[in-house]
Amino acid sequence: MKQFSVLLLLCVFTISCTSEKEKRQNPSETETETATETTKEYPNPKFTLEEANKLIELPLACVETQYPNKLGQTIGGEEDLKAPNALHPIFYGCFDWHSAVHGYWSMVTLLQQFPEMEKAEEVRAILKRNITKENVATELAYFEGELNTSYERTYGWAWLLKLAETLHEWDDPFAKELEDTLQPLTDNIVAKYLTFLPKLVYPIRVGEHTNTAFGLSFAYDYAVSVNNMELKNLIEKRAIDFYGNDRNCPITWEPSGYDFLSPCFEEIDIMRRVMPKEDFKTWLRNFMPQLIDKEFSIAVGEVSDRSDGKLVHLDGLNFSRAWVLYGLANEFPAYEHVTNVANKHIQYSYPNLVGDSYEGGHWLGSFAIYALNQHHN
Repeated sequence: MKQFSVLLLLCVFTISCTSEKEKRQNPSETETETATETTKEYPNPKFTLEEANKLIELPLACVETQYPNKLGQTIGGEEDLKAPNALHPIFYGCFDWHSAVHGYWSMVTLLQQFPEMEKAEEVRAILKRNITKENVATELAYFEGELNTSYERTYGWAWLLKLAETLHEWDDPFAKELEDTLQPLTDNIVAKYLTFLPKLVYPIRVGEHTNTAFGLSFAYDYAVSVNNMELKNLIEKRAIDFYGNDRNCPITWEPSGYDFLSPCFEEIDIMRRVMPKEDFKTWLRNFMPQLIDKEFSIAVGEVSDRSDGKLVHLDGLNFSRAWVLYGLANEFPAYEHVTNVANKHIQYSYPNLVGDSYEGGHWLGSFAIYALNQHHN
């Protein structure tokens, strides 16, 4: 009986080894697809006048569309219950405040880069009509209110500074006028960063609005653009405090179901900005060592229902991953291969933008525009 047991065990072991050997020699259909996916070349996305004429339709369809609307406010009494355009006479459309800021940034960016757009004059009229001193004063009063000092922290703050940065860098008298008009609100947001960041003990590592790395990245760009050394130095310090010792980011845990930002990739994006190049290369090899591999690939975020406002977040994830990878490849030739991974993400989500339901259309255009700009920088 003992001899039979030993013989049976040897047979099982031999069959198992043979099976594993055959599996290595004849990879499964799934494994073959994965290998093909890694080596497939994805075309570079186009950012042309034709595309601009399509993309501008997204902010035009929402920046002056008041409802549906998610205010996200803290109210102190009945006097705070007002229509969105009374509370936010500039940024009242596009479902929520930060998406309205997205929309204005999209309009400014497309107008700057494609002044010959078919609807350029319509865009100029909206900007001139809504970004006024009176409207900025009302927006500012909301942020100065006792109950809403943390309103839109830090996601909406970051997009407001990205809008201000874009106006600042646009060499046009109209842009200068808009920048000056918006300046009181811009200064308020900068002050909020300077107050908040020293008090934030731990970074927020999520894939949605409150992600700290994202909130720092756009604010840093603004600080560099206008030479605000106080804000720039503070962001550099806090980013190193938060992320300088991070190792082996668990990218396989991503994405979560509602992500539109990648916690791992957004961290790369801010550290690429604030660290000296050689230090950053060392940090990145420790943080995500697999990224240097020429065969690196990562599956796109799959969207099962684009009419669901949360599930469609994953299209945003694909665009934000792409802009991080483009930025990395543009600055560091050793990572040029990740451009193809970014292209794959763009190709999955971009065709669904125009004609999408309002759930995605009110904000995803700005993510696509920013990703396309990073590719063409």
